[in-house]
Amino acid sequence: MRVIEVKTGMKIPWDIRYSLSLLVLLSSILVLCNGQDYGTPGEDGAGGAEPTPEMARCNGIFMSYNFGSREREYPHVKNVTAQSWAFKANAMIVNAGKEELKGWQMFIGFRHKELIVSATGVSPMDGDYPLDASNGTTFIGSPNTDLKTSIETAGDFTQISTNIEITGTLFGVAKGATPMPRTIKLTNDGWECPAATRKGGSMHVCCKRNPKVKNKTGPKTKFAPRRNGDLSIVYDVLQSFDSNYLAQVTIDNDNPLGRLDRWNLTFEWMRGEFINTMRGAYTHKKDPSECLYSKAGQYYSDLDFSKVMNCQKKPAISDLPPDKKDDEVVGKLPFCCKNGTLLPPLMDPSKARSMFQLQVFKLPPDLNRTALHPPQNWKIDGILNPQYKCRPPVRVDPSQFPDPSGLLAITYSIASWQVVCNITKPKAQASRCCVSFSAFYNNSAVPCNTCACGCNDIDTDTCDAHRNPLLLPPDALLVPFDNRTLKARAWAKQNHMPVPKKLPCPDNCGVSINWHVSTDYKNGWTARLTVFNWRNFAFEDWFVAMDMGKASPGYENVYSFNGTRVPPNNRTVIFQGLRDMNYLVGQVNGTNPLRDPPVPGKQQSVISFSKKNIKGLNIPGGDGFPTRLFFNGEECALPKHFPKKSSGHRRGISVFMSLVFAIVAAFALMMD
Repeated sequence: MRVIEVKTGMKIPWDIRYSLSLLVLLSSILVLCNGQDYGTPGEDGAGGAEPTPEMARCNGIFMSYNFGSREREYPHVKNVTAQSWAFKANAMIVNAGKEELKGWQMFIGFRHKELIVSATGVSPMDGDYPLDASNGTTFIGSPNTDLKTSIETAGDFTQISTNIEITGTLFGVAKGATPMPRTIKLTNDGWECPAATRKGGSMHVCCKRNPKVKNKTGPKTKFAPRRNGDLSIVYDVLQSFDSNYLAQVTIDNDNPLGRLDRWNLTFEWMRGEFINTMRGAYTHKKDPSECLYSKAGQYYSDLDFSKVMNCQKKPAISDLPPDKKDDEVVGKLPFCCKNGTLLPPLMDPSKARSMFQLQVFKLPPDLNRTALHPPQNWKIDGILNPQYKCRPPVRVDPSQFPDPSGLLAITYSIASWQVVCNITKPKAQASRCCVSFSAFYNNSAVPCNTCACGCNDIDTDTCDAHRNPLLLPPDALLVPFDNRTLKARAWAKQNHMPVPKKLPCPDNCGVSINWHVSTDYKNGWTARLTVFNWRNFAFEDWFVAMDMGKASPGYENVYSFNGTRVPPNNRTVIFQGLRDMNYLVGQVNGTNPLRDPPVPGKQQSVISFSKKNIKGLNIPGGDGFPTRLFFNGEECALPKHFPKKSSGHRRGISVFMSLVFAIVAAFALMMD
């Protein structure tokens, strides 16, 4: 046997050395194989990695939130609750189940006055960045709106999960404490989540299908199903080329009380796009210099930008007037050119839709036919209408259209996205219309609330924005607020009511509505509704809707308007002008402008109610007044008090005052 001598002086036989060398080689190979990096769930393209124990035990949708770090921001203050901190956090959602999750929605219950500045891989449903998330916020995937299963993707984490890097600001957390959300959960229909488990700066939850909720049966869709909302906007790509594409925007009003007048639509291009031409609408600004000095001007060096429609990152778009409907260049499009009017489908289905087209030019690296990205951050508003909050666009199945050749065939868009917008309830002092109350059993009228429509544009040093309005004689409701001061002071003096040194501010509403209880008898009662337009423009196809609460089933008839109950519960009644009387004119000058106050546009009608089968109805106690009232879809601010019926009330005098108000109102209407 051959022997080899080593430095230690120990001699190892050759065959043993050979065996040891082979063993070391095999061990090295084994280590290299086991050390192969297959990624982690948080890495792009990762798959097959060992998940966390919590994720491994989840047979559903796994979500986690991990607080990263925070840093004190300027200004540095001693008050802990006022000190702001910049923070970073990470959230993750993973489909660990057997069912694809379409249109996922992840709610994070922030509770430390968080202001979210940015978040990767998602879009917030509640607004734009920076986003006030004090009461929590919901994120949806962008661009990855759906989470496929591990089974159908071979564990590709880029398709079954989304990693969210959150950056923002928070307040009121002492140094050393870990500011964590109250909860995290999945808000998709049919899913339920237990309370999230928290440990230190981490929390996680596993959400599962609710077995009691049946899946909606219907045709299977490749993309997310279309959702219902008060307003639906669909962005369809009809033609696509390497450098540009043709898109069509369709706006549908699906709310029975929703409405828009002279709508303004805005959105934000995220990849440098610009609008070359439009049909059926126009942009408010057309400035060629914005194009020339942008990336678009550098790339499209041979394009005549004087003919380009708009190069703004956030263009403002409006509907065309009716006289452009048959224009060969900008018109000739169905549902366009109605001056931005969108009526409820209950009033006129043909006027519940708007449509326009735009040719969009793209920039590198999107110069191919399939690189299609819709604009983000959609907003829509009218002049005196409900306020809408729009969700981010979600990819849906392509829209269907009749074949333009007239054949019984269907054509499809290349790609489609849906934006759902819902009406938000007006905040205090943020309405656009208001209501005053009066009644035959009380000499005074309860006017609109102080600053009902805001006091941002007036000098509050000269009036009190927080004081309740003064009671008024009924005829004072017929004149502008600036002309009511003398009447209000005289009325207060006559009725021995105190007058503050600093009078309440006006309501500042362009439209006000007076609800007057006219009669109250054994089997029924009546009210009079008067609409005042204090604006200098008219409202065409106006409507008023009301919910009378307990008294709603007793509605019988309206005599000078058309009245229709709104399905499905029929508690709300919508009123609109009769034929040729659907025009609410604007405010005009008085007969003698130097002496007489301006005269508002007015519409008025008496409404009758029955008390049959309604027990315990108390008209003076509040049942005779609407619980909600709308003008053109906008919910109007209601007074905080009802006219009171005193025990010493003399009915004859009150009826007389009611008759006087009716005669004055009727005379004013005839003078118009």
